[in-house]
Amino acid sequence: MACYCRVSCFRVFLAALFFYECFAPSSAAQQPASAGKTLTVERIYSQPSLSGRLTRGLVWTPNGQQLSYFETKGAGKEAKAELWVMDAASGERRLLVAADKLESILPADTSRPTQATGLGRRAPSQYQWAPDGAGILFQGPTALAWLDVKSQTGRTLVSGKGTIADPKISPDGRFVSFVRDHNVWLVNLSDAKERAITQGGTEEIRKGELDWVYPEELEIKTAYWWSPDSSAIAYLEMDERKVTQYPLVDFSSPGGEAEMERYPVAGSANPIVRVFVGSLDGGDPRPMDTGTETDIYIPRVNWLTDSKHLAIQRLNRAQTTLDLLVADAQTGRTRVILSETDPFWINVSDDLHFLNDGKRFIWSSERSGYRHLYLYDLDGKQLGQLTNGEWEVTSVNGIDEAKGLVYFTSTAKSPLQRQVYVVHTDGSGQMQVTFGEGTHGADIPNGAGAIVDTYSNSMTPPRQELLRPDGKKIAMINENKVEELADYHLSPPEFLSVTSRDGMKLNAEMIKPPGFHSEKKYPVLVCTYGGPHAQVVRNGWGGANFLWHQLMAQKSYIIFLLDNRGSAGRGHAFETSLHLRLGEQELSDQRDGVKYLKSLPYVDANRIGIWGWSYGGHMTLHAMFEAGDDFKVGFAGGPVTDWRYYDSIYTERYLGLPQKNEKGYQDSSPVKYAAQLKGKLLIAHGTGDDNVHFANTLSVINDLIEAGKYVEVLAFPGRGHGVSDPPARRVLMQRVTQFFLDNL
Repeated sequence: MACYCRVSCFRVFLAALFFYECFAPSSAAQQPASAGKTLTVERIYSQPSLSGRLTRGLVWTPNGQQLSYFETKGAGKEAKAELWVMDAASGERRLLVAADKLESILPADTSRPTQATGLGRRAPSQYQWAPDGAGILFQGPTALAWLDVKSQTGRTLVSGKGTIADPKISPDGRFVSFVRDHNVWLVNLSDAKERAITQGGTEEIRKGELDWVYPEELEIKTAYWWSPDSSAIAYLEMDERKVTQYPLVDFSSPGGEAEMERYPVAGSANPIVRVFVGSLDGGDPRPMDTGTETDIYIPRVNWLTDSKHLAIQRLNRAQTTLDLLVADAQTGRTRVILSETDPFWINVSDDLHFLNDGKRFIWSSERSGYRHLYLYDLDGKQLGQLTNGEWEVTSVNGIDEAKGLVYFTSTAKSPLQRQVYVVHTDGSGQMQVTFGEGTHGADIPNGAGAIVDTYSNSMTPPRQELLRPDGKKIAMINENKVEELADYHLSPPEFLSVTSRDGMKLNAEMIKPPGFHSEKKYPVLVCTYGGPHAQVVRNGWGGANFLWHQLMAQKSYIIFLLDNRGSAGRGHAFETSLHLRLGEQELSDQRDGVKYLKSLPYVDANRIGIWGWSYGGHMTLHAMFEAGDDFKVGFAGGPVTDWRYYDSIYTERYLGLPQKNEKGYQDSSPVKYAAQLKGKLLIAHGTGDDNVHFANTLSVINDLIEAGKYVEVLAFPGRGHGVSDPPARRVLMQRVTQFFLDNL
């Protein structure tokens, strides 16, 4: 959303918020009834993690025959990383690079931890294999290093000239490209000589470098692309000169220093983005014709297999029309081969794949109300539909062109699950590949000789397995078994369905206290996100958030989660009720959830609280201001309070331009209803939040002051959207826990 939480839904976002030690309840009725150990926030966030630890750095070798990964040797300050490989056919393991050798090669990381979102929240890939498998590139914040695998010798390629981002090895293995000083650079692997591919890049005009809003809201991962034959690089030029600058003030410094962030708010000027192709042989970069309209988005760029043409996706500002253009890389001339239109909005994806025959491509669309896969030719003629049904494809995992197979993850089994499937390119023979109810995620190499399956369910932390293409197990990569969890006698979540007032079946989840007795009355803590691209009700491990809910259940709270309309997992048609008015449908569905709770004989109807972060914080404010008869207590973290303060791409996707939907913006912003607050409210926000700016909380505080209402506010100086450093998290969640114990 507006605020983080899309990729993996609200649970995963809140797993990044560490909940520390809470205070003991004063009431005997709140004492845990479990015969097992009592969870504490301190234990949830101490090491070793109760979620275990997944294997880091899983990367397929270029031929797909081996899987490399980091293994930790030793513990604590003595811990060192080694690089191992696993054979994809047999699962056999062997040491590739010993710890001492790896330590001497890895570039030092002198960067400061960041709480930024956008590009800042994605860690670098750490290392990449050369296309021939003979070398490995290692990345640091200011340096690049190279290892010759056979001789085990390492050397520094680039160092000491500034921050380095987005390194890539050319397809022919001769160069490494990277972004520095707002330009794309090359270093020759044979002699380590550097040269710039682009010229004139600045903070205002970025070349091959993304801004803040594109990766945050379009989930684009890079701003430049190598041609398959390594002869050219396509890149975005992002002109930021008219984009609003927002000051992020460091209140911890004596002078209150401010960092200026380019942040286009709803209705304001966006970056002007153009596509260029630069040849490695020199000459002026060639602009690609993306039309005369400059107020557009370029969310994706792909090379075709012939290295002569580019595929450019062009999205209008209203985000209702997505055109697929094919550009001649030499002349820049383009033609539209495919257009998608939607009366609400279009969600972009990473599913486009051009087949090696140079004549066909895989495309995904939500035109049916659910995302499905289609096969097209280069003239834009649909050749077939690969998937179909009242469920959605959530990602394309890999393609085995030799066998004509496409691997994908979907909700075909249930919206509460993610399973991996395979289908032929003619749409026949669809088969389920992964099994075990819960959430599966697949990493499949070219040729699809094997699959890395990361699997979890609501009671089991994720584990990593190596599977054959038919789903049969080859080897366990990391069982990640956390024996200690059994000591806490966790309460299994119950999945259920709640019917809304207009007859819609809504997925919900409930965690009951240990030793639950149906004749008792329990308070309820509702956890919500509520916005697009997120899903709180899912059969998957919820990390620290889930464990904190278990802690509260041990204190005799019922935990309740409901996915209202607008949330992910049930197709595009399920989202569109939010169009032009945020908060209304979501709150209506959440209130129907409360109505269901009040119908249960064991629920204390006078003690129902709600909490959420980001869009969940926004929803908490709607609930407390507009549904005070339902919700007694609320905690809102990092909330959007006025959509005119939020960024253009996200906000306009759902609300349109504020100039054309003024009433929709007013009604969607909870500040309008602040004077109606009845219950107890706690708000927390980082003053350095680069995503949901601190101005959101200041705005609602002002409205509450004018209405004569008091709320408790926790401000965290310099912290970002997640308030993610341990000291701040400890103070935050100590207070949140006690706030609910005192008031609910």
